[in-house]
Amino acid sequence: MKILKKFNFVAFALALCWNFGSAHMAYASSRIKDIADFEGIRDNQLVGYGLVVGLNGTGDNIKSIDFAKESIISLLDQIGINARDGQLKSKNIAAVMVTANLPAFARQGSRIDVIVSAMGDAKNLQGGTLIATPLSGADGQVYAVAQGQLAVNAVSAQGANQSIFKGVPTSGKIPNGAIVENEIPFVLDDMSEIRIALRNPDFTTSRRVSDAINANLGLNIAKATDPGTVTVDVPEEYQGKLVDLMTRIEQLQVQPDQLAKVVIDESSGIVVIGKDVKINKLAIAQGNLTIKITEAPFVSQPLPFSDGETIVETDTFIDVQEDKDSKLTVLNTGVSLQELVDGLNALGVTPRDLISILQAIKASGALQADIEVI
Repeated sequence: MKILKKFNFVAFALALCWNFGSAHMAYASSRIKDIADFEGIRDNQLVGYGLVVGLNGTGDNIKSIDFAKESIISLLDQIGINARDGQLKSKNIAAVMVTANLPAFARQGSRIDVIVSAMGDAKNLQGGTLIATPLSGADGQVYAVAQGQLAVNAVSAQGANQSIFKGVPTSGKIPNGAIVENEIPFVLDDMSEIRIALRNPDFTTSRRVSDAINANLGLNIAKATDPGTVTVDVPEEYQGKLVDLMTRIEQLQVQPDQLAKVVIDESSGIVVIGKDVKINKLAIAQGNLTIKITEAPFVSQPLPFSDGETIVETDTFIDVQEDKDSKLTVLNTGVSLQELVDGLNALGVTPRDLISILQAIKASGALQADIEVI
């Protein structure tokens, strides 16, 4: 067999159709705390450079990693050991980057988790211990100090001719591995205005959030300033008691709105269709045409005692098959998600066919939604 080709054909035409029964979906409401954040109350990222010691010969090759060698010499200098004149050969040390998230309102003495990642050619950080490492913020100030035993969620084994790795052995975590030394100044009760940032900006959702706050408090203090922001003036009765006000606001139920969108993952064949996707009146026909080309070689020999020569020739056979059960489905104007799925299922389409159909419907202008391919 030489070639196997398969073509999917999708035909479109305007047509009269039957009415689908309207299936109204229940729209779910969400708490404001689940769809938005209060501005100023967020994590801050910290980063630091340090050394991991105690490795079982799986650390950096300090002969080729200069920054690891200099870090070791500098560390030894701090404790009064001069190692600049000697030849360092240890493979039990690794230079690492240490990262962490400092939560809002983290107080001195509280602990946070840290992530440790190798920078050089270390092969495995399992069993290592991080030496005290200052963690700085974007302003260059030190806010925490990390130290402790690494937990590496990976397995590695190596023999003479084969090795196996499960997970990433050059990255690990130290639960509660850093102690907060400095606090980020932020006085909540001094605020005269609260700004709420929507995680998915939308004009309709921001207006619904402001309306819900005003209706609950009985005051006209909330205003949607843009699709992603709602400002709330702190009423007099809540001055100095912002925690009470924010607790009351974040528990309010709001129905988020969203754009009509179809998300397609072509690599895996996954299609996700939003609830507000609508389709204008059209007809869909889906069928499969398979063309199969087969070549069979044979030997052609000359007659006895002739001057001819033996040659190899090929016979080609072409077989065309087309599905006889192809159907035509008509979809009415304003078809909902459920009706669309029911109609396409009636055709017996596969996820791959569904992707082609949706892209063709969008090209025809009948799909009232955005298509995002990931």
